[in-house]
Amino acid sequence: MIDNSTFGNSTALFHTFGCKLNFSETSSVARMFSEKGIRRVQSGETPDIVVVNTCSVTDVADKKCRQAINRFARLYPEAVIVVTGCYAQLKSDEIAAIHGVDIVAGTDRKLELLDYLDRWLENRRTESYITPLTDIRKFDPSCSRGDRTRYFLKVQDGCDYWCSYCTIPKARGRSRSGTIESIVDQARQVAEEGGREIVLTGVNIGDFGKGRDDTFFDLIKALDNVDGIERYRISSIEPNLLTDEMIEWVASSRRFMPHFHIPLQAGSDEVLRLMRRHYDTALFRHRVERIREVMPHAFIGVDLIVGARGETDELFERSRDYVESLDISRLHVFPYSERPGTRALDIDYVVPQEVKHRRTNVMLRISEHKLADFASRFSGTVRPVLLEHQRPRRPMTGFTDNYLKVEVKPVAEYANKVVPVMLGEVIDNGDMMKGRIEL
Repeated sequence: MIDNSTFGNSTALFHTFGCKLNFSETSSVARMFSEKGIRRVQSGETPDIVVVNTCSVTDVADKKCRQAINRFARLYPEAVIVVTGCYAQLKSDEIAAIHGVDIVAGTDRKLELLDYLDRWLENRRTESYITPLTDIRKFDPSCSRGDRTRYFLKVQDGCDYWCSYCTIPKARGRSRSGTIESIVDQARQVAEEGGREIVLTGVNIGDFGKGRDDTFFDLIKALDNVDGIERYRISSIEPNLLTDEMIEWVASSRRFMPHFHIPLQAGSDEVLRLMRRHYDTALFRHRVERIREVMPHAFIGVDLIVGARGETDELFERSRDYVESLDISRLHVFPYSERPGTRALDIDYVVPQEVKHRRTNVMLRISEHKLADFASRFSGTVRPVLLEHQRPRRPMTGFTDNYLKVEVKPVAEYANKVVPVMLGEVIDNGDMMKGRIEL
């Protein structure tokens, strides 16, 4: 139990839910704590502080966060329990009422947690620090440094799209971003630390620079000139913001990988309109086909929501046919989740839970087939693989330029290096390939 006037020499446990952006922000918080003498808890130690960075993208996410908070409060009754993130922003009163919670901080308050801990030392009572939605305008930089091979760099936050099913704009606020200069500086720091790959993250990264004269395209062209970084990957980007010009530029880029993650969400125009998305299936198909024209080897991952309000059996079948017709590499399938306060609740037709479950399995089977088919195209070819650090008694693994995961016999000196690998057998339904280092 902390009973002095400072948190120096204390230990902290960090637990993160949700997206890569959350993990990036947790990493920044942990680094900030470390600079003040608060170190990460080691195995077998009891933490003095527990920080839970929450997600609220679905009701299941809310439930998992609540369960974790209650579990930590039971396990560590003397620790200071700090809850932040999207669930904290949207349900601060609910979280503050959980026995054992000491500090509740909204999505834009994560870099102020040390100040809140100091205040807690003075009064020892539960407090919430939540910025009203209309006032969330600050951009806080963050970069995940948990893995010295791959870094996650936050370039943008918030969203102005207000899709009918989504609460993220309420949790994250309006779209905002860092400057190109500041983000390029962070990329240079990653290179100096020995990082080889950076994944650009955000809530709606294609909206980078909104309200200014620069754009996401300007940003990636500037990052391409940073020496020392061998690979960049663009995380999820809206199809209406991924332009043909950008696709063609990535095809000739020195450092941006042939890898795209594009949210579709529904394969019928009727459901896309109910979702209030900013594109139709014709535009989405054009993006996929343009990628295939200039980068036949590119990995294309696609997000899909099944069972949304208004998705009748006929519209689901239309969506399934559409998805099957696309030359993509993988689906990330999510069953629709009711979120309070969203416009989707005004849509009459509700898909029964058992139907959502069945539809999810249908789409997952399509995804498995597409992934195995995509991976098998590259069996017997040599591709560059960035090998990760070896774990004891396990093969080394890494990803090809086009995001195929590969395992090879461990060679310690090749960790965090890009090496040519002969790709062999496809295993685990396409999730992994056997490989042999070709040096």
